[in-house]
Amino acid sequence: MAKQRRPVRTTAKPVRRVKRSDTTRKTKKKPAPAKARPRVVEAKPVVAPAPAAPVAAPRKPGFYEAVAIYERGVQALQKHDFAAAAGFFRTVLERYPEERELLERARLYLRVCERETSRQPPTAKTPAELVYAATVALNSGDHSGALDHLQRALGEDPQSDHAHYIMAVALGMRDRADEAIEHLQQAIALNPENRGLAKQDPDLDTLRDHSRFGDALNTPPAPNRRRPARGR
Repeated sequence: MAKQRRPVRTTAKPVRRVKRSDTTRKTKKKPAPAKARPRVVEAKPVVAPAPAAPVAAPRKPGFYEAVAIYERGVQALQKHDFAAAAGFFRTVLERYPEERELLERARLYLRVCERETSRQPPTAKTPAELVYAATVALNSGDHSGALDHLQRALGEDPQSDHAHYIMAVALGMRDRADEAIEHLQQAIALNPENRGLAKQDPDLDTLRDHSRFGDALNTPPAPNRRRPARGR
């Protein structure tokens, strides 16, 4: 009889399932943190320092003297006193050659004065010529020149009613009303015909509101007055 074989016991241990450890598990990739954006710093404009103002060289005393003489020449030129203006401009050219800022203008105005004086009539000598020259000066706006001519005319002939009348007009334009009324009175006293002229003359409008204007028109004729030899 055959002997039965006993089952052979194996010593091999059963395979034990090994649980996946945390280290063997597949780790989920965490999203990478967003990179911080670089901070943009606005560049401030570089402001250049303002240039220092140039320091003006101090003026010499002669500069101010030259300017004063030049301005007197301009004032005389505006009054049409060309001879006096030319004298001031010549002084600037002769005494202050270093003041180049004024020389060019002084030369220009001097040429104007020389051109105008060459056109003027010869110097008035008689009282009648002086009164005529005063009338021309008044018409051109040269009140100062007109007064100068009239003073010379009255100095040579105090009984010139025409000179007194034009003097009243010139003084009225200069806002010297009291003096103008006195000359108007003398003009009417020396020649009563001036009364009617004064009533309508627009050149005397500056005197009509004066308190003594009416009295001046009523001035009686002067005794021993001279009969005027001129006509209006």
